[in-house]
Amino acid sequence: MIVTMRKVFVASSAAEKDHLLTALRDLGVLHVTPVDSAAAVADEKTVHDLDALGRAVQILSGVEPRGEAPDESPKQAAREALDIHRRAIESRNRLTTLHRHIEQLEMWGDVRREQFEQLAAAGIQPKFYSVLQADLERVKAELVQPIHELMGKRVLIAVVQRNGDRIELPESAEELEFPTRDRPAIRAEAAAIDKKLHEDIERLHVLANLAPAMETEHNQLHDQAQYTIAQRGAWNDEAIFAIQGWLPADHAETLTTELSQKGVSAAVKQLEPAEDEEPPTLIRYPAWATPIQALFKILGTTPGYREYDLAPFFMLAMPIFTAMLVGDAGYGLLFVLAGLLFGKKLNAAMKSRTETQLILIFGVATVIWGVISGNYFGVGPYDMIAAGGFWKPIGEILKAPAILVMLKSDGTIDDETGRNLTMMIAFSIGCAHLILAHLRQLIGMFPSQKSIAELGWLGFIFGMFTLVWVMFFSKQDRLPPMLVSPMMTLYILLASWALIVLFCYPSRNLLKRIGIGVVSNLMSISGAFGDVLSYIRLMAVGLASYYIASAFNGMACGMAGSLWGGGVIFSIVILVLAHGLNIALCLVAVFAHGVRLNMLEFSTNSGVQWTGYPYAPFRSEYKTITRTN
Repeated sequence: MIVTMRKVFVASSAAEKDHLLTALRDLGVLHVTPVDSAAAVADEKTVHDLDALGRAVQILSGVEPRGEAPDESPKQAAREALDIHRRAIESRNRLTTLHRHIEQLEMWGDVRREQFEQLAAAGIQPKFYSVLQADLERVKAELVQPIHELMGKRVLIAVVQRNGDRIELPESAEELEFPTRDRPAIRAEAAAIDKKLHEDIERLHVLANLAPAMETEHNQLHDQAQYTIAQRGAWNDEAIFAIQGWLPADHAETLTTELSQKGVSAAVKQLEPAEDEEPPTLIRYPAWATPIQALFKILGTTPGYREYDLAPFFMLAMPIFTAMLVGDAGYGLLFVLAGLLFGKKLNAAMKSRTETQLILIFGVATVIWGVISGNYFGVGPYDMIAAGGFWKPIGEILKAPAILVMLKSDGTIDDETGRNLTMMIAFSIGCAHLILAHLRQLIGMFPSQKSIAELGWLGFIFGMFTLVWVMFFSKQDRLPPMLVSPMMTLYILLASWALIVLFCYPSRNLLKRIGIGVVSNLMSISGAFGDVLSYIRLMAVGLASYYIASAFNGMACGMAGSLWGGGVIFSIVILVLAHGLNIALCLVAVFAHGVRLNMLEFSTNSGVQWTGYPYAPFRSEYKTITRTN
């Protein structure tokens, strides 16, 4: 639920401003908006220190502390950590370049430049040529020494001619210059950089002892910066100090009393938000929908103050979408185990429990769908039965709940009908999802005439769904029949379209009402059909995940049977890597498709554009620092 907000002005005497700001910060309920945005900035040095400390904590969060904490201030240690991090990046880039040069100089071996200088001092000036191997005997000189085979059937040779006679060379000969740096010198430079890099890494482990102190310093500076911003952004003259902001309506009535209890004499005025004002959005989630906060935190999205809270709808839809997109009970079990085994660490790192809760919910939903579809790490119950041995009893047990595993009359698996049934489920979920979106908007608009247009959209989405049913399933004998006849579908679409056109733009001028209704909804017609069709991705992506897993299982089994001894080990390696890659692809699909169906199709149909900004009250609160390993 999006909480109702009030605009609040709080004023006190100028002499009381520090007392007022301290009391407001302790109460922690006022979202401050500056009177003068240009002035509401922290000191440049504070901003710089905040950035340095925050980035240093990020760097050191993945470094294990070693040794004793150095005798440095947190700010000094943070700057040193940033210098080491920057230097490490430069060193690694330089090492990559040097190793590339070493590879390019392979043909010259480990000859040093000073060795050529010694030869020159003795009157010997070797020259180097690249020639075709077939022309090697045509090189005439006092000394011809092949050094290294080159690409293109060529060879690098060293030629020495001390008597001053001309060297006889074939046309294929190309003179080469010895490089300005030799491999031993480059290796020495690389070794020195590598040694310094290891010393820097060890220093980071020592500095990691100060990471908690850096975080504490960061938090204190953050509070200081917020206080400065609030003070500079307020109205302040010789007599009066006034601050403005937004407050939840249930706190607005008690603010004066709470300030008085803290010994602050202040005048408080509250107003309803004006039409052109956009208050911050504060959402109070139902207890059962709280885990979905983790997804919104990752996406960084907030509905506008005058939009709708879609968290309950997301909480219902996302586990179903995730389960269908992943589609494997084995993968779901891994998600559950990951949440159980690493939940405490994740909670500590993210400073909340919603992430772990969401992982567990997604995992359980995926296990349930995987059992229904009969998919366990790309292996189905009938695959287990066909394998025989101890797999057969397991397959028989798992066969019963595998509702989507359809059989032909001869007992073989009917893949086509199974896919069509899964597709039917995906379209049915899509229809229900979109109808819920318009139903939410209908409730929000009631009793406006526009709510009748939303009623029309409910019928239109259902009509599009039946149209899709005709296109995909009309010739499938083993699947459920259409809910309504094709003629009834046409009547539903026409009646729904009439409601949309007549009531989407209420006006006493009938021609204007109809004209604007037709023009403004032309694109929405094809859009509605496309929205229903887009839910086919739930079936397609889940099916792709199954086929990828099944293909790798076949590859691993083939290798285990074809290689003697070590084949089993290679098969296990392939299975672990392949299923790990497939799980990663599934997670990408959850965000690319599952989130899209909610953030685009559902949100658009429910009228939510995510244009809001979060309610952030002025209070002494430690800033959450994103940790990366």
